[in-house]
Amino acid sequence: MKTNFAQLLIRQSKWILLFFVVLAVVAAYFAQRFRIDASADTLLVKDNKMYIETQVMNQKFSPDEFILVAYEPKQHELFSDKTFTHIQELSNAFSALPRVKTVTHILNVPLLSNASSLGSDLDPDNYSWESQRYSNQEMQKVFSEHPLFEDLLVNQDQTATAIQVVFKKNQQLEDIQTQIVEIQKNALERDLTDEEQEKISQLKEQADPIDQELKVQRKQEIDKIYEITDKYQQEANFYLGGAFVLGQQMIDIIKRDLMLFGSAIGGAIVVMLFVLFRRMRWVVLPVVSCGLSVLLTVGIFGLLDLRTTVISSNFIALQLILTLAVMIHLIVEYRQLAVKYDQDSQAELLERTLNNKFKPCLYAGLTTSVGFGSLIFSGIQPVVSFGWMMIVAMIISILVSLLLFPAFLSVLSHKDESGANTVTKAIIKGFTSASLNYPKVITLSGVVIVGISIVGILRLDVENSFLNYFKDSTKVHKELTFIDQEFGGSTPMDVVYTVPGEQKDKQLVLTAETVQTLQKIQAVLHSYEAMGNVTSVFNFTELAMLINDGKPLTEYELTAIYTMLDESLKDSLLGAYFDPNTHQLRISTRIQDSTPDFNRAEFLENLKADMQTIGVEKQDYVLTNLFVLYQDILQRLFKSQIMTLGLVFVALFLVLLAIFRSIRIALVAVVPNILTTFTILGVMGLLGIPLDLMTITISAIAMGIAVDDTIHFIHRYLESQQNSEPSEAIKDTFNSVGYALLFTTTIITIGFALLSFSDFVPSVLFGLLTGLAMLMALLTDSTLLPVLLKRFVKR
Repeated sequence: MKTNFAQLLIRQSKWILLFFVVLAVVAAYFAQRFRIDASADTLLVKDNKMYIETQVMNQKFSPDEFILVAYEPKQHELFSDKTFTHIQELSNAFSALPRVKTVTHILNVPLLSNASSLGSDLDPDNYSWESQRYSNQEMQKVFSEHPLFEDLLVNQDQTATAIQVVFKKNQQLEDIQTQIVEIQKNALERDLTDEEQEKISQLKEQADPIDQELKVQRKQEIDKIYEITDKYQQEANFYLGGAFVLGQQMIDIIKRDLMLFGSAIGGAIVVMLFVLFRRMRWVVLPVVSCGLSVLLTVGIFGLLDLRTTVISSNFIALQLILTLAVMIHLIVEYRQLAVKYDQDSQAELLERTLNNKFKPCLYAGLTTSVGFGSLIFSGIQPVVSFGWMMIVAMIISILVSLLLFPAFLSVLSHKDESGANTVTKAIIKGFTSASLNYPKVITLSGVVIVGISIVGILRLDVENSFLNYFKDSTKVHKELTFIDQEFGGSTPMDVVYTVPGEQKDKQLVLTAETVQTLQKIQAVLHSYEAMGNVTSVFNFTELAMLINDGKPLTEYELTAIYTMLDESLKDSLLGAYFDPNTHQLRISTRIQDSTPDFNRAEFLENLKADMQTIGVEKQDYVLTNLFVLYQDILQRLFKSQIMTLGLVFVALFLVLLAIFRSIRIALVAVVPNILTTFTILGVMGLLGIPLDLMTITISAIAMGIAVDDTIHFIHRYLESQQNSEPSEAIKDTFNSVGYALLFTTTIITIGFALLSFSDFVPSVLFGLLTGLAMLMALLTDSTLLPVLLKRFVKR
């Protein structure tokens, strides 16, 4: 049956090639729909309680979408005529953008601290610089330790100011998202019904084209803002901040990396293939196979609207590894058979190659899929999606390689092949000698490596921030750091306090006890070094006290002022911080991610303990927004991946058992994979590389790479052992499969080392750790595996 199948592939080679040409055309069409989505939402878990609570609170307090443009004068004072002129010009230019709702800055913001009293006749516009033309000294004095605007519009050192560009909401998209949140709220109390899930899916389909159009518009707006600020670069430094700016910059970097480093890696692979094989056909065939595999995969993802995120952006590079590994195994086998059976025809050589390699390639694909299947157990939707994407990519790579290899070579004439060169022969001879002559040293070394790796694994943590995703020299890192340090932090976290029943009074908007509780909460928040800006209703009471000659307002005066304020003013000043209908108060904070030695998990635990200490019960508040969500996903990631890693090895063992039908062989095959995976995780722990949404994929990659090499080695060893003693079988295996392992490792390690030049730190780590995984897989499968096979797997 195996022979018949091989013959069938060879006989139908022209039809197979035509089939792939048609598939490539169709895939190219759908590949145009393939999208990259690097928004902050893609890093979150969309079906957990925290995410839904955040969505509910965002809907309730409806914070606006904005971009922060920080202005830092170079040669002149912040509070100067030149600065004011620049701000006015910049504000006019930003306001001209079609979607801009308002532009807020130090010149048009109401400086209510200059008002004589708060009353119903108060017109905030009368107390701005644009209305009163306050002197530079007055402006500097007003913004010094201002309860509202310090860290928002002016930094503490008064060396920079910020312009907040607020955008109009898309009402149609807003209505759809409101409907989605209304349904999702039910998940806080019960499981959603099938009808509710279906309704959410339908609403998301309606929202998607609007959202995609909005993303294009946001990119154009960001580019335009950079274009406007470029005119003033000689006199001031500019720094952009905001969630959508960060998302767009990540997309730009990912796209640039895909283009630049994809080309560089491709070029390195071409050069290495030619150096090792010295035949154009052995360069063209792997490159075509890799390109076709990626094209078909991208086409399928485009057709199914599976979007790559920051987490899955390296799937193309991974697929190149997987396809290239299969092709090199096939090429090496074919070349060796061509030397051994030099009188055979092309069809006969291809038939021998497929007969020898079809099963191990198929088995390797199956077990590699199990490695990537470990990601599915994370319970985190973006990581789960990446796991499924890689399983699809693995299936396509195997099919393309096994079908295209015989079809491509069938239309070419047979040429004499040369043997391995002196250098590769020496390396293979060294591995063979070491495994046969020093089994105890190799075994002891493996035990030592496992011990050191366990020490490193115990040091693994999940401490990370968005700042660490970019090299220090990049523009985006400088912008994020400046906003983080000078304007009250970069990662938002909200504390939503629900006023308990005993603090409510129908005659009062807020009781004195509630205001005091807010004051206590803010005091607790300010006690942490990493805490940036903190804003709530309490800040407005401080402002009111300034207007009232430093005297605190009574709760009745506060209620009277709140009642007398114009509705639009009430909404603009307090709408984002107070909901009178539910008696909920939002304390908006931002975390300074650049704080040295900041332990985020410890911070959250201490904050909860401190809230208990000041008498705020757990049921009376909720922590929401990006900081809490991101930390939650990292903690869940750490628990799910580290604690279930053993289960994945069990699953891998069962697959190997099904393939080889021997418990002993399956146990031997698992050992190199455990060692490789442990080594990668141990190195991460020892070097302080955090386990996060990006680096968690490395363990699956290491497992997938190691098991691929293991399958090929064991399969050839078992075949050779049928006619020879274990030592001779080991030598024969090295002289065949050993070269494929060496070539694959060399090409991929050199190619992916180029990622170390990327500006995106996860890509750098991916390249370096993937190279390390390749080297470790080669070492374990070329030293420890043959020792174990010789010792435990007898004829």
